[in-house]
Order: sequence, then C-alpha cells, then structure tokens
Amino acid sequence: MRKWIALGALLLPISLAGCVSRPVVVYAAPPPPAALADANRQGYNAGVEAAQRDIAEGRRPDADKHPRFRNPPLPPPLIQDYRHGFIAGYDQVIRGGAPGPGY
Repeated sequence: MRKWIALGALLLPISLAGCVSRPVVVYAAPPPPAALADANRQGYNAGVEAAQRDIAEGRRPDADKHPRFRNPPLPPPLIQDYRHGFIAGYDQVIRGGAPGPGY
C-alpha cells in the first residue's frame, strides 16, 4: 500500500504539469521615437501650407512637386515619416477639410 502512495505522490506532479495554464505573453511594438512624431507633425504642417499656397495661387494640386516634399529638411531616417505627414496635411486641405486637431 505504501508503494502505491509513494508512486502516486511521485506521479501526481507529473500528471498535473500538463494542466497548468501558461501565461499569455503579448509582444507590443515600442512607441515611435519622439523625433518621428515631430517629423510627421512638421510634414503635416508643411503640407497644409503648401496646399493653401496652391489654392491661393490657382495651381493644380500636386504634393509631389513641392520642394519640401521632394527634399525634406530632415535627416534620412525621418524623411518617410515627414512625407507621410506632408501628404496627410496636403490632402486634408485639398479635399476641403480643415487641418486635424493637434497640428
């Protein structure tokens, strides 16, 4: 009888090991560096100004032709974020909407 109790005591933790739920691990991307957010905001503002100039001067809307879009005043790692912001600001004004809050 003692043999069975000892065997049960030995096998119980092994049999319960598969029943334990594993913790859920969530991997989230870190927030973007503040410089990227600033580059986007700077591009957005430049896009708004460019679109307003195009409208005031009666030019055909084309964000790609603006020097600040083609050659952003930022280092290479920030250029893509600047251009995304530029297009968003430019499109917002061309489509007749006011710039979004926070810009």
